[in-house]
Amino acid sequence: MDYAPRPDDSLFLIDTVLGAPAQLAALPAFADSADAALMRQVLEEAGRFVGEVVAPLNRTGDEIGCRFDNGAVVSPPGFKEAYQAFWQAGWPALSAAVEDGGQGLPAVLDAVLYEWLSGANHGFTMAPGLLHGAYECLRHHGSEELKARYLSKIATGEWLATMALTEAHAGSDLGRVRTRATPQADGSVLLSGSKIFISGGEHDLTDNIVHLVLCRLPDAPEGPKGLSLVLAPKVLEDGTRNAIHCERIEEKMGLHGSPTCVLRFDEARGWLVGEAGKGLNAMFVMMNAARLHVALQGIGTLDAAWQKAHAYAQERQQMRVPGATGAEPSLIAEHPAIARILDTQRAWIDGGRLIAYRTGLQLDLARHAPEPKLRERAQRWCALVTPILKAACTQQGFEGASACLQVFGGHGYVREWGVEQHVRDVRVAMIYEGTNEIQAIDLLVRKVLPDGGAALSAVLLELRDELDASREADADAQRRLAQLRYLGTSVAMAAQANPRLPYEVADDFLRVTMLGLMAWAWARIEAHSGTDDARWQAPAAAFRRHVLPEFEMRLGLVKRAAEGVLGAHAQPPGAALARQ
Repeated sequence: MDYAPRPDDSLFLIDTVLGAPAQLAALPAFADSADAALMRQVLEEAGRFVGEVVAPLNRTGDEIGCRFDNGAVVSPPGFKEAYQAFWQAGWPALSAAVEDGGQGLPAVLDAVLYEWLSGANHGFTMAPGLLHGAYECLRHHGSEELKARYLSKIATGEWLATMALTEAHAGSDLGRVRTRATPQADGSVLLSGSKIFISGGEHDLTDNIVHLVLCRLPDAPEGPKGLSLVLAPKVLEDGTRNAIHCERIEEKMGLHGSPTCVLRFDEARGWLVGEAGKGLNAMFVMMNAARLHVALQGIGTLDAAWQKAHAYAQERQQMRVPGATGAEPSLIAEHPAIARILDTQRAWIDGGRLIAYRTGLQLDLARHAPEPKLRERAQRWCALVTPILKAACTQQGFEGASACLQVFGGHGYVREWGVEQHVRDVRVAMIYEGTNEIQAIDLLVRKVLPDGGAALSAVLLELRDELDASREADADAQRRLAQLRYLGTSVAMAAQANPRLPYEVADDFLRVTMLGLMAWAWARIEAHSGTDDARWQAPAAAFRRHVLPEFEMRLGLVKRAAEGVLGAHAQPPGAALARQ
C-alpha cells in the first residue's frame, strides 16, 4: 500500500481552478516554461519518480532507521542511492534560478513535488526539505564569495544543508542562543557551542553538508538583536573535516529515516551570512520557505493515510449497512461513519492543497512580477497565509491521520498496515519550524494587529472579488470572509485595552481564518468541477456538513473574548461586577 501521487488532482487545482499557467505565462521569467502541457509533463515525471523510487523505501526507513556509528550516521538501506538519483535528476533544482544551476521552473511545481515526497516518505523528504530555504537565504544574504563556493551546490542538491538554531536551553526563545563566533584575521569566524534537534546534521547521503548556524559575536547585545548567521561546512575547501561533531542522534517517536542530531562546534570555521547582528533577518528567509514545506508535509501525510484507509475500506466487509438488502456484509466504505471520516479528510486535503498551491503561485508572483503593486500584494498574501497553513495543515495532518487509522479498527494499531507510521511521523510537524502556537501568535500579534487588520482585510477582499455572489457556496464564502474582516478589527480594538487578549485567542483566530480560507477554496473548486463530478462532490458536501460548522464556534470564541474586553472598558467602573 505504497503512496501514489495523483497528478490529475493537482493539475486540476493548479490549471483549472487557479488558472496558474496563464498567470505565470505573463511573467517574463516563465514566458517559455509555464504552459499547461509542460507543467503536466513535469508533474507526471515527478509522480513517477516519487512513486517508483521514494515511496517503496518508506517502511525500510521506519523499521531500520538511521544508525549512529562513532560520530557517523548510516542512512537506511536504499536512501543514499535514491537521494543520489534524486539530485542528479534535477528535482531539488526545480525552482532554483538557471544561473545557479537550477531549472527556473515555477515554485508552485516545487510545492507539489514536496507534498508528494512527504506523502511517499516523510523521513527521506527531511533530507532535501531545507534546501530551498537555504538556497534563498544564501542567495539574498550571502557574500559573492560564499555564493560562488556554495550556492550552486545547494541549488542542485549536490550538497545538503541544515538550519542550526535550537540549543538545549533555547528552544523557541532564540534570544537565549549562546553559540559563539570569534572573528579571525582572514574574515572567517570560529564557532563554539552546541545545537540540538538538527535534522540531517550528519549523514552519508552527500559528500558535504552546509550548516547555517545562529550564533553570537563577541560584545553582541543580549536577546535576538545580537544574533548573527554563519555558514559552516562539514568539509572545508581544502578537503579537511571541519571541527563539527555529531555527538548522538535522537531516538524519536517517528521519522526514523531522518537523523535528528546533537552537534558540537569546537572552533569550527565558518563565514558570516548577511550583516552582523541581523542573523534572524537572514534566517527567517529560510524559515518562511521551510514553513510552507511543513504545511505541505501535513497535507501529503494526510493524503497518504487517506489513501491507505480508502483502499482498506473498499475491501473490508463488516455487517450490513442499515437498509441494505441481502445477507452479505457491506463494505465498510458504505457505512455512514466510515464514509464521513474519509470524505471529511478528503475535504481537508483538497481545500488545504488549493490554498497551499495558491501560496506557491504567490511566491512566483512576489519574485518575478514586473509590477511593484503585484509583487507587494503577493508578498502580503505569503506573509499572512504561511503561518496559517503551517499550523492548520500540520494539526489536521496529525488529527486526520489518526482518524484514518480508525478506519482500520484494530488493524490500524499494528504496524503491518503502515497507517500508524503516518500518525507518528507527522506529529512533529506541529512542533518544528516554529510551534503551531507561535504560528498563531505570529499571525495575530505580528501580522494582523500592527496595522489594525488592514493587510488581512485586503487579502480577504481579494478572495471575495474572486467569488460569484450568485452561487450559493460563493455567497456563503463571501459572508464568512466579511465576518473575518470584522473580527480582525474587533480584536485589534480590544488588544489596545487588554494586551494579553491576542495571545489568549490566537489559536482560535488562526483556526477560524483557515476555515474561512477553506470556504473560499471549496467555493472555487465547486465552481469549476460541476455538480455532477463525483470525485469532488462527496468531499464538498462533507466540508459543508462536517468541517465548516466549526467556523461559527471559533468565531464565537474570539468574538466573545473581544467583546468582553470592549464591553468592560465601555462601562463605568464596577458595572460588570454589579451584573454578576
